Formats: sequence, structure tokens, C-alpha cells
Amino acid sequence: MTRTTGPGAGTASAEVSSAPRRGRPRDAARDRALLEATLAVLAESGYRGLTTAAVAARAGVSTATLYRRWSSKEDLVVAAAATVTEGPCDPPGTGSLEGDLRVVLRDKAAVMTGESGRLMRALVGEAACNPVLAGALTVAFLEPVYRRVAEVVRCAVERGEIPPVENPDLLGEIVVGPVMSRFLLTPDPPERVPADAARAEADRFLPFVLRAVGGTPRT
Repeated sequence: MTRTTGPGAGTASAEVSSAPRRGRPRDAARDRALLEATLAVLAESGYRGLTTAAVAARAGVSTATLYRRWSSKEDLVVAAAATVTEGPCDPPGTGSLEGDLRVVLRDKAAVMTGESGRLMRALVGEAACNPVLAGALTVAFLEPVYRRVAEVVRCAVERGEIPPVENPDLLGEIVVGPVMSRFLLTPDPPERVPADAARAEADRFLPFVLRAVGGTPRT
């Protein structure tokens, strides 16, 4: 057997031994099952009642499998909240400010009276003292509609319906605030509100929101 000597000896073997070893790739289906289980347990038990053991059991995996992905209950809930779809994000494009705002308000009412509303209701109390969770809820539930409202108003300004709006960053809160207050801060669970009743509630806010951005209701 010939032994290789010299300055380059052992370089290849050193490179092989120092290369990072790759573990088994994460199973996307298992990740999804855990996040869906988290949302289900949250809706049933709230943040305080949620345990990682309950989530793991609901997903059909061990708690060790869960902790290999998320190191804490908070991390798990934040990841689950990030999967929630707020609803339509594009401007409605009805051709009028009143029509666009009506669609935005109705869409938000539909979101708040659906599964997303149950999740928001389960987490909003905890978010008041948990900045990380509050940030996740803001990204999932508020920022998309804020951007949508800003675009609706921008289009209305371009059409000449309203003058340029002062403090446009506050417009989303003017639209979202009444709807969230109506469906979150009530004794009745929002998911029990029928779809037609949710639309009717959204329409009640429309004249006030329209005036707030400088528009005039047609009726």
C-alpha cells in the first residue's frame, strides 16, 4: 500500500470530516399538522389553556417532535398565527370610494365572524401583555387591511373623489377599529353571527368611515 505524504496529505479527509452533517429534512406535512392543531386548540381553550401536549396529541405526534420545531409555546402560537389568512388584500376596484370601502368593511366583518375571529378572540387578551404575540397578530390581522385601505384611498384621490388625506397611516385603524370592537368586545362569540347580519353591521359603519376620509355617502 502506498502512503501519501507531503504538505497536501490528509487534506481531502480533513475536508470530509469537517463538512457539516445534514440531518433528516423536516416533514412539511407534519409542520402543517402541528400548526393546524395549534389553531384548533387555541379556538377551544384559549392561549392560557393551550398546552404543547394537547397540540401534539391533536396532531398525532410526540411532544419531542413538536419541540424539535418550536422551542416554546409562544414560538408555536406565533408561527400558527402567521399562517392565518386575513382575507382579500387587493383593492376591490368597484370604481368608487364608497363601493370600495363597503367591500373592505364587509370583508373584515366576514373575517372577524369566521375562524380568524375565533383565533383573534382567543389571543387578544394575552397579546396585551405579550409584545411578541401582539406583533404576530398585527402582521396577520391588521397590516394587510391597513395597506388595502391606504390603496383604496389613494385610488379615490387619483380619481378626484376626495382631496389628499392627512395622516393616511391612521386610515386603516379608522376602518378596522369599529368592526373589531363590534365583533370582539361582545358577549356572543363572533362565529355565531350569521353572514347577512355581519354584512349589515359593516354597512352601518360605512357612512361614518366614508365621512372620516372626506367622502360623501350617496344615501
